Amino acid sequence: MKKSITKIIAATGVAVTFLGLASCSKAGNSASSKKTDRTLFLYNWTYYTPDEVLRDFEKEFDCTVKVDNYASNEEMYAKLRAGAKGYDIVVPSQDYASIMIKQGMLRELDQSKMTNKGNINPLVFEKATYDPEMKYCVPYYFGAAGIAVNKTKATREYDRTWNIFADTQFKGHATMMDDMREVIGDALAYQGKSVNSVFEEDLKSATNLINNAWKPNLVKFDAEGFGKSFASGDFWLCQGYAEVVFGEVPEEKWAETIDFFIPEEGGPSYLDSMCILKDAKHYELANEFVNYIHRPEVYAKFLDAFHFPCFVNLKAEQYMTTTPMYEANQMNNCELKNDIGEDLDKYNELWQTIRFESN
Repeated sequence: MKKSITKIIAATGVAVTFLGLASCSKAGNSASSKKTDRTLFLYNWTYYTPDEVLRDFEKEFDCTVKVDNYASNEEMYAKLRAGAKGYDIVVPSQDYASIMIKQGMLRELDQSKMTNKGNINPLVFEKATYDPEMKYCVPYYFGAAGIAVNKTKATREYDRTWNIFADTQFKGHATMMDDMREVIGDALAYQGKSVNSVFEEDLKSATNLINNAWKPNLVKFDAEGFGKSFASGDFWLCQGYAEVVFGEVPEEKWAETIDFFIPEEGGPSYLDSMCILKDAKHYELANEFVNYIHRPEVYAKFLDAFHFPCFVNLKAEQYMTTTPMYEANQMNNCELKNDIGEDLDKYNELWQTIRFESN
């Protein structure tokens, strides 16, 4: 969501519309009289922790949870690097988690407190190569952008791969995200390459596919407004996060209108993780919170609030009361977008030919 990785919930806030959640920044106000040494300070994405979960934690651990929010990894990172103090837990995506580990910004977790570690999908640890032993990062949510098709507008069968964007039946009614790692990553995945490839031959081949086959059918690149345009019937084919589309379409119309899927070849994905900051003043309480989130019945409340699929905490599925927007196993072949350092310049250069040059 931002230019490197952007969680759509944070970028648009549309999830709040259909969830009716109150701002988490208000959590814990009723407990303001509690001792300050029992106050946990959470720095998290906007609208990313259900109030019910926070209230239950406060009650059980006799504490207050205060939440401050950010809308992008860049905003969070810049604030902390500028010297912001007082936060105990932060929830970065994988590329920034990797950077923060290398820069010594995080404190190792108390593994003796991580009694719910066994509930986490082993596949997540395989993908999190920057911290596979969970020394610093406990997975919070694994997600990926996919494809949304308006079933009422499609005139014939369509390809269930990223190459659906070459289908002329959607010409003039299709959009892809204004995000170079997502768009180029999709083309790389479709061609059997890593979404983190920095090889010039791979990147040029992916760019040619986008410019020559996909771009002619697109209305524009759109990272935020595509959900509303899909709901209005202007866009029939969108690349993006499921919660944006589902959040704009009335729930009673989901089944008849939306076909959302992640292609079998996979694609770029993100992993947000709970981390304890190096200078956290409430280390013990922070460890308790990180572990608490992965009680299956607690994590199920998080998933239910957003209609998220159950991928990170497999045991939580039995406690869920809502139907997810798509099946979790569709993300099995997705690959995390890693920090590629200076090689990001290669993507930037090619993105200019995709984003701004005419065919």
